[in-house]
Amino acid sequence: MAITAEMVKTLREKTGAGMMECKKALNEANGNEEQAIEILRKAGLASAKKREGRIAAEGTVGSYIHMGGKVGVLVEVNCETDFVARSEDFQKFVRDLAMHICASEPQYVSKEEIPADIIEKEREIARDIAKADPKNASKPENIIEKMVQGRIDKFCTETALLEQPFVKDQTITVGELVTQLTAKTGEKVSVRRFTRYKMGEGLEKRSDDFAQEVASMAG
Repeated sequence: MAITAEMVKTLREKTGAGMMECKKALNEANGNEEQAIEILRKAGLASAKKREGRIAAEGTVGSYIHMGGKVGVLVEVNCETDFVARSEDFQKFVRDLAMHICASEPQYVSKEEIPADIIEKEREIARDIAKADPKNASKPENIIEKMVQGRIDKFCTETALLEQPFVKDQTITVGELVTQLTAKTGEKVSVRRFTRYKMGEGLEKRSDDFAQEVASMAG
C-alpha cells in the first residue's frame, strides 16, 4: 500500500514520533494506522508526554447503573488519541470510575472546582465548632486555624472526586489512579465531568391524607 504524506502527518500528530519513524511504521504495518501506532509504542518511539498546547479531546463517556436502575452515573474521561480511548486499560478505568462515583457521591471533579463561597461557609462552620469545644478554650488562634484547615481538607477529600480514596483500593486516590493511567498509556488522561442520578432525588413523595380521601369518596 502506498504511504501518503497525509497518513504520515496524521500518525505523527497522534504519537509525537518523528516523520521517518512514522513512515517506517506505516510501511511495516502496510498502511494500517492502529498497527503502526502499536509498532511505535513497542519501539518506545511514541511520545510519552503530551506536547505543549495539545488538547486531550478524545476519550469516552462511560456509564454505571446500580440497584436495579435506582442510581446511575455518566462520566466523561478524555485522552489524546482514539487508539488509547478504545484500549482495554482506558475502558476499564472509565467503568471503575463510574462505579466509584456511584458509590462515593462526589460533587466536583477537583477541589479547584469547589466554589469559593462554599469553602468559606465550611470554614465558618468549622471555626464555630472548634471554638465551641471547651477543650479548645485555651488554645491559641493559630492552632484553631490549623484545626479549621484540617476540617476543610477533609471536606475537599469527601467532596472532590480526584481527592477521594479509590473505592476498589483505598490506599490510592482517584487522582493518583489517573496519574498511573497517564504514565501507562503515555498520554494525558483527564476526567472532564460527571453526573450522578438517584431515582426520585429532589422530588417530594406523595403523602395523601387517607382519612380525607375516604371522606371525599363517601360523600
